[in-house]
Amino acid sequence: MIPDSTEISDEFLAQLKDDLIGRRLESAMARLASNGQLLAGFNSEQKNAAVFVGYMAQCVDSGFQRYSLVKEMVSRFSKTVRAHLPLRDFLLLRMAEGMVAMAEESKQEALRHFDFVLSLEQETDDKELLSIANFWKGRCLRMKGEYDQALAFAVKGRELALESGCQPMAAVMRVLESWLHFQKGDVKQAVGILREAESVLVNTDDYLTLGNIHSSYGRIARRQGRYQQAIDSFTTAIALYKKRDSQHRNVARSLNNMAYVKRLISLQLRRKIDAGAARRRRAAMRGRLGNGQPPAQYRGRFARLRQEALAELAEAAAIYEQYENHHGLGSVHLNYAYLHLDNGDLEQAEASAKTAFRLGEQKRDSILMARSRLVLCMIENARVEEGIDEGPEPGKHACLAQDYAHEATELARNTQNRRLLAHTYIWQGLTCSNRFFDDPDNARRCYDQAVHLSVDNHADSAWEDLQTLKAKVLRGSSVNPTLRAWSQGSVGDKTFQQISEEFAELIIPKVWEREGRKISRVASRLSMSPKKVRRILSRVGRRKPRG
Repeated sequence: MIPDSTEISDEFLAQLKDDLIGRRLESAMARLASNGQLLAGFNSEQKNAAVFVGYMAQCVDSGFQRYSLVKEMVSRFSKTVRAHLPLRDFLLLRMAEGMVAMAEESKQEALRHFDFVLSLEQETDDKELLSIANFWKGRCLRMKGEYDQALAFAVKGRELALESGCQPMAAVMRVLESWLHFQKGDVKQAVGILREAESVLVNTDDYLTLGNIHSSYGRIARRQGRYQQAIDSFTTAIALYKKRDSQHRNVARSLNNMAYVKRLISLQLRRKIDAGAARRRRAAMRGRLGNGQPPAQYRGRFARLRQEALAELAEAAAIYEQYENHHGLGSVHLNYAYLHLDNGDLEQAEASAKTAFRLGEQKRDSILMARSRLVLCMIENARVEEGIDEGPEPGKHACLAQDYAHEATELARNTQNRRLLAHTYIWQGLTCSNRFFDDPDNARRCYDQAVHLSVDNHADSAWEDLQTLKAKVLRGSSVNPTLRAWSQGSVGDKTFQQISEEFAELIIPKVWEREGRKISRVASRLSMSPKKVRRILSRVGRRKPRG
């Protein structure tokens, strides 16, 4: 017989469920703390054990302890015990297993559990359970970047919660809806939904969801270029998360986001520093002193922001490591890569980006892997522009940049993250227009695809990259004057043979660059003799003639 002290009573479970639905989480957690013997003496064979685990999963998802607690409780249910569970109890047990899988970033396994619960929708009248199953499935799909389906399940979960009279629980689900609308480019609707949800939850102690609301405000502000507002929102989010758990993984997420914003501000300051230095150089050339603010204050703030960002990333990484959270750790390493890239430390930037890719690869995280490859593309392009030694293989860094850009695009296509896909096309275009490939036609095609995918005109680094590509495309779109004259039939007194020779002098050096400066490749590509290719290159000064 199980002692009475460990009985999981119907009354206790009803009170716990009521607290969860009303988002009275302090009450729910105090109730669990005062009944600690239920955890210490937990037995999967006792009455209501599976229901208790199902509610515990909801408590843990709301910030009570770590998911390992539920994982350990679930492991105690043998096949024999499961076979004799009532349907509702078994569904709640599967929900707990799904929550654990979701926390461990095993998205497909989590979806398998939630799909099982939803497949028996007609067999149960527990709308609260079905509401949460839809909501958690929506969260899994968002993690995979499948935003359209995620939104549909989030909406269904919210509708079921409202039908059950659970308005606070519905407000929690609206935060996911808001984020998905934002990802799809509807900022106005996203902000409106957040405000509605906040008005419902502001008088509750659901600090985790309130923190998520302010975190969303911060990410929206960041995309719009309102960086100080973004920092303020992330600061508020962190304070709210810490009311529940000072080491919650969402604290790490906001620290990571804040570090990224400070990096964007530091880039603005560096541009001011560079512009000021250029003005002073021009003034010195004219023999007079330059005007403007002293650059010292910019340099000082630039250094402070960088140090703050590095400290925040270190704190975020320490928290994510406690959870073994691959996506979070990968995002931290990506931000390290950006900071190293900005500082010109390409080796460290490359190491951080490759670490992020490995973390994403272990969880089949297409979004993290695509972003990692994108940063590696940026690093290789930096090497091309700086003329870093390529050894015996000309074009090595340019070709690597091109490979990384293509791989990032293919990975991004596995998701519905249009913004990420647009950014991959931007960097394909920037790679095509670097000084090795110098391919304005392909750069223009990439630019057109990026513009088509861009859902809004944000002021962050992706938008600046798009403007850089646009400027390169416009500069590269000018047609060679000789070709323009020929297209109009203006050939002067030149013979066709002379025109052919001049055309060869224009086109062959370009093909030679694109083919890695290999004579044999050019000859094969254009079906002409290597000797003639070599002679034309020598004539235009691209190769020294053989002695």
